[in-house]
Amino acid sequence: MGTQQRRAREKEALRQEILDAARELFVKEGYENVSMRRIAEKIEYSPTTIYLYFEDKASLLFAICEETFAKLAKRMEAITEQYDDPVEALKKGCRAYIEFGLKYPNHYRVTFINHPQLNLGADHYLRQGSMGMRAYGCLRAAVEECIKQKIFRETDVEAVSQLMWAAGHGVTSLLITKPQFPWVNKNQLIDLMLDSVIEGLRA
Repeated sequence: MGTQQRRAREKEALRQEILDAARELFVKEGYENVSMRRIAEKIEYSPTTIYLYFEDKASLLFAICEETFAKLAKRMEAITEQYDDPVEALKKGCRAYIEFGLKYPNHYRVTFINHPQLNLGADHYLRQGSMGMRAYGCLRAAVEECIKQKIFRETDVEAVSQLMWAAGHGVTSLLITKPQFPWVNKNQLIDLMLDSVIEGLRA
């Protein structure tokens, strides 16, 4: 391995170490309570080093969210390619979303639950090329196909897509944040939610 390749790997490894440390601290202590200096202390580097990789704490949070969405989008795109039946693709995609959150609860908490109020406008969520829109696009495409094939009644694609996301997020966030609640079997709960929503949308 050449010197440049080794340096590139070392830089990427340090960047990932910063992301992992920041994610853990944001979950444990809250975004508002964590400083760049605090993150630097955790990984035993100077704050100056972190600023070489991230402009400020907001850009660090954005990178964490994009990393989470990238993992999720990859999984959902694989499901979209795997199933020809749009209903099955929708159900499997929503289940993958929930299972992803349960498998990576710290990623999910930072991105979807403990996200600080940064006064983000619509442009932030709808920006082209973002990992978040890629993941959401998989969900929306399955919903659109269900309506196009008249499996679902004629209705607003965006409204149904947001409904599916809201339902999936509700189950995921509750299972993560309320683990002591006497939940029924997790798979039973997920299947019942998905079947109930989908059946309510059928033509």
